Amino acid sequence: MQKYDLFNGKVNNMLHGADYNPDQWLHRPDILEKDIELMKKANCNVMSLGIFSWSTLEPKEGDFQFEWLDQIIDNLYQNGISVILATPSGARPDWLAAKYPEVLRVNADRSHNLFGERHNHCYTSPVYREKIKIINRKLAERYGEHPAVIMWHVSNEYGGDCHCELCQQDFRKWLQNKYGSLENLNRSWWSSFWSHTYTNWENIESPAPQGMQSVHGLALDWKRFSSDQTIEFYKNEIEPLREITPQIPITTNFMYKYIGLNYWKFAQEVDVVSWDSYPSWHSDYETDIDRAVDTAFMHDMFRSLKDGKPFLLMESTPSKTNWQPVAKLKRPGMHKLSSLQAVAHGSDSVQYFQWRKSRGGVEKFHGSVVGHAGHENTRVFKDVAALGAELQKLNSITGTTVKAEVAVVFDQENRWAINEASGPRQEKKDYLKTCLSHYKNFWQQGVSVDIINQEKDFSQYKLVIAPMLYLLKENTAARLKKFVKNGGTVVSTYWTGIVNENDLCFLGGFPGPLRDLFGIWSEELDALYDQDSNQIVIKNNTGLKAGQEYEAKIFCDLIQLEGAEALAEYKSDFYAGQPALTVNNYGKGKAYYIASRNEDDFLKDFYYNLIIKLNLTKIILAQLPEGVTAQKRSDANNDYIFLMNFSEDEKKIELREELSEIIDENVIKDNIILKKYEVKIFKKKIL
Repeated sequence: MQKYDLFNGKVNNMLHGADYNPDQWLHRPDILEKDIELMKKANCNVMSLGIFSWSTLEPKEGDFQFEWLDQIIDNLYQNGISVILATPSGARPDWLAAKYPEVLRVNADRSHNLFGERHNHCYTSPVYREKIKIINRKLAERYGEHPAVIMWHVSNEYGGDCHCELCQQDFRKWLQNKYGSLENLNRSWWSSFWSHTYTNWENIESPAPQGMQSVHGLALDWKRFSSDQTIEFYKNEIEPLREITPQIPITTNFMYKYIGLNYWKFAQEVDVVSWDSYPSWHSDYETDIDRAVDTAFMHDMFRSLKDGKPFLLMESTPSKTNWQPVAKLKRPGMHKLSSLQAVAHGSDSVQYFQWRKSRGGVEKFHGSVVGHAGHENTRVFKDVAALGAELQKLNSITGTTVKAEVAVVFDQENRWAINEASGPRQEKKDYLKTCLSHYKNFWQQGVSVDIINQEKDFSQYKLVIAPMLYLLKENTAARLKKFVKNGGTVVSTYWTGIVNENDLCFLGGFPGPLRDLFGIWSEELDALYDQDSNQIVIKNNTGLKAGQEYEAKIFCDLIQLEGAEALAEYKSDFYAGQPALTVNNYGKGKAYYIASRNEDDFLKDFYYNLIIKLNLTKIILAQLPEGVTAQKRSDANNDYIFLMNFSEDEKKIELREELSEIIDENVIKDNIILKKYEVKIFKKKIL
């Protein structure tokens, strides 16, 4: 199995570090000196540097001050600490906003932002694009050959959209390139509805609360344009970096569950994917097990963006955040467990925001390695140092990947379209939550999963699960059919195959071009009130227990058989006896359709049976108790197995194979005891 080199030979160890903001402490050389001492004690080997330093790097237009950064980078390198060097576009200096107001973002209601905050600049502004290229060029020329610099960190957490006239003009050009003529645009948007037909390109504006909101094709295209415009801005940023330092890889940090950008497109432009992970551990609305599933799903998605290439955990908190509704501390054991969870799913780093707490500003109470006390004698610092020491024992895992036989389709454009749709319920459509509920069962059983979009290659998997695939792109149906015809298995659900990529409903019956694949016709979709429920009843010959009942809530799809076999039926209401779960033989494979949103027990039993039926590879030969998961990374010679307990109870795993523990160097042959929030890592030779 391929092993990846993320840093072109400059680094081959697990990275451990943090966002470092020495520009906030230039008046305290004693603190800067202390930082180096503490970094070494914390077993840190990398720092992300300069992320919000523009006002210090260029305090006046054209007045560049790099000497302080020279000294910081030199000091880090002399002490064995590498640098991920950032470009500063995430927050601009005040002189830039004052002299060039066009750089300030305009909101959907057409109000203009003032100077302040961050990430609120116009991505279209020629002035802003030019100013960031100038400073990026100077950074590349000055530090491109410095041996400390191993990667570019471009900007920070790109996001948001701008509705200024510059963006409106570019949006119209984008639409003209896509549709060619107003006739094609009007037909694609179905704009004759409510007499919204456009007669001039200049009449088209982005969606606004006081303007157009009812043309879903417009809303969907605006989201696509805003994502594309952000990527174009990023590509403008990296031009001088690519030109001057082609040997240095480039990343930008993606965000957790972020809805505004198509990361599948964005990932094509970065060398290494990185992301910022801030789960709400120990919350009052979700168990740590549920949060672990949620976070694992995101880790698997970010790894899948570049087809299994390791990613970087660019930001996490060693203790707590300051912006969540309740900033609860990580309980003992959770820092190590949650950090190694990232490594288990494919990260080659554990990094934090932030190294040292700011003394002022909105993030002065955000967690950090070094607190306001300024020393190492804290619980958090000791946790970080201990983890850093253990990461040094995991260097052989860097560059390894995950090979999955299962993929869950989580598609960003489909997500946009579902959220925009008016009906069949305004709330609790819950596309992401639904994908998570299907994913959870493989996480619990220790079966590796990729999270892909509908444009990815399906052929490498045994099983593809595509819940609520409401929006179908032009060739998705054909590719799914080919996958199943060649022996693959697909599972989908209610509200699949409803609209095309312009958000126009398919004619001729749902699930549109997938109707023959699933062998069913979806005649109606019943949306239930929260207090409503139905039941589905399992029939014979399913692998599940005949007569077993499961509760159905929120959505019940009323389907007619067109070649498929009913595996379960509805129990009550006027559609009692109609199919609720079906399977259709298609070529050498099978297509399953789950017609209702069912309780978790149904998905657990359904996928447990499917794992056996498809002979899917389990990571570990053992029955995993509730809250315990196994994840695996591999190279050509070894499997690296992570066994993690996210429950609050001690768990016993009865092992049926011999494994060698990496950290404690023990050989385990029988039972493994995992304490609360404990993780063990094993190495197994591939025979």
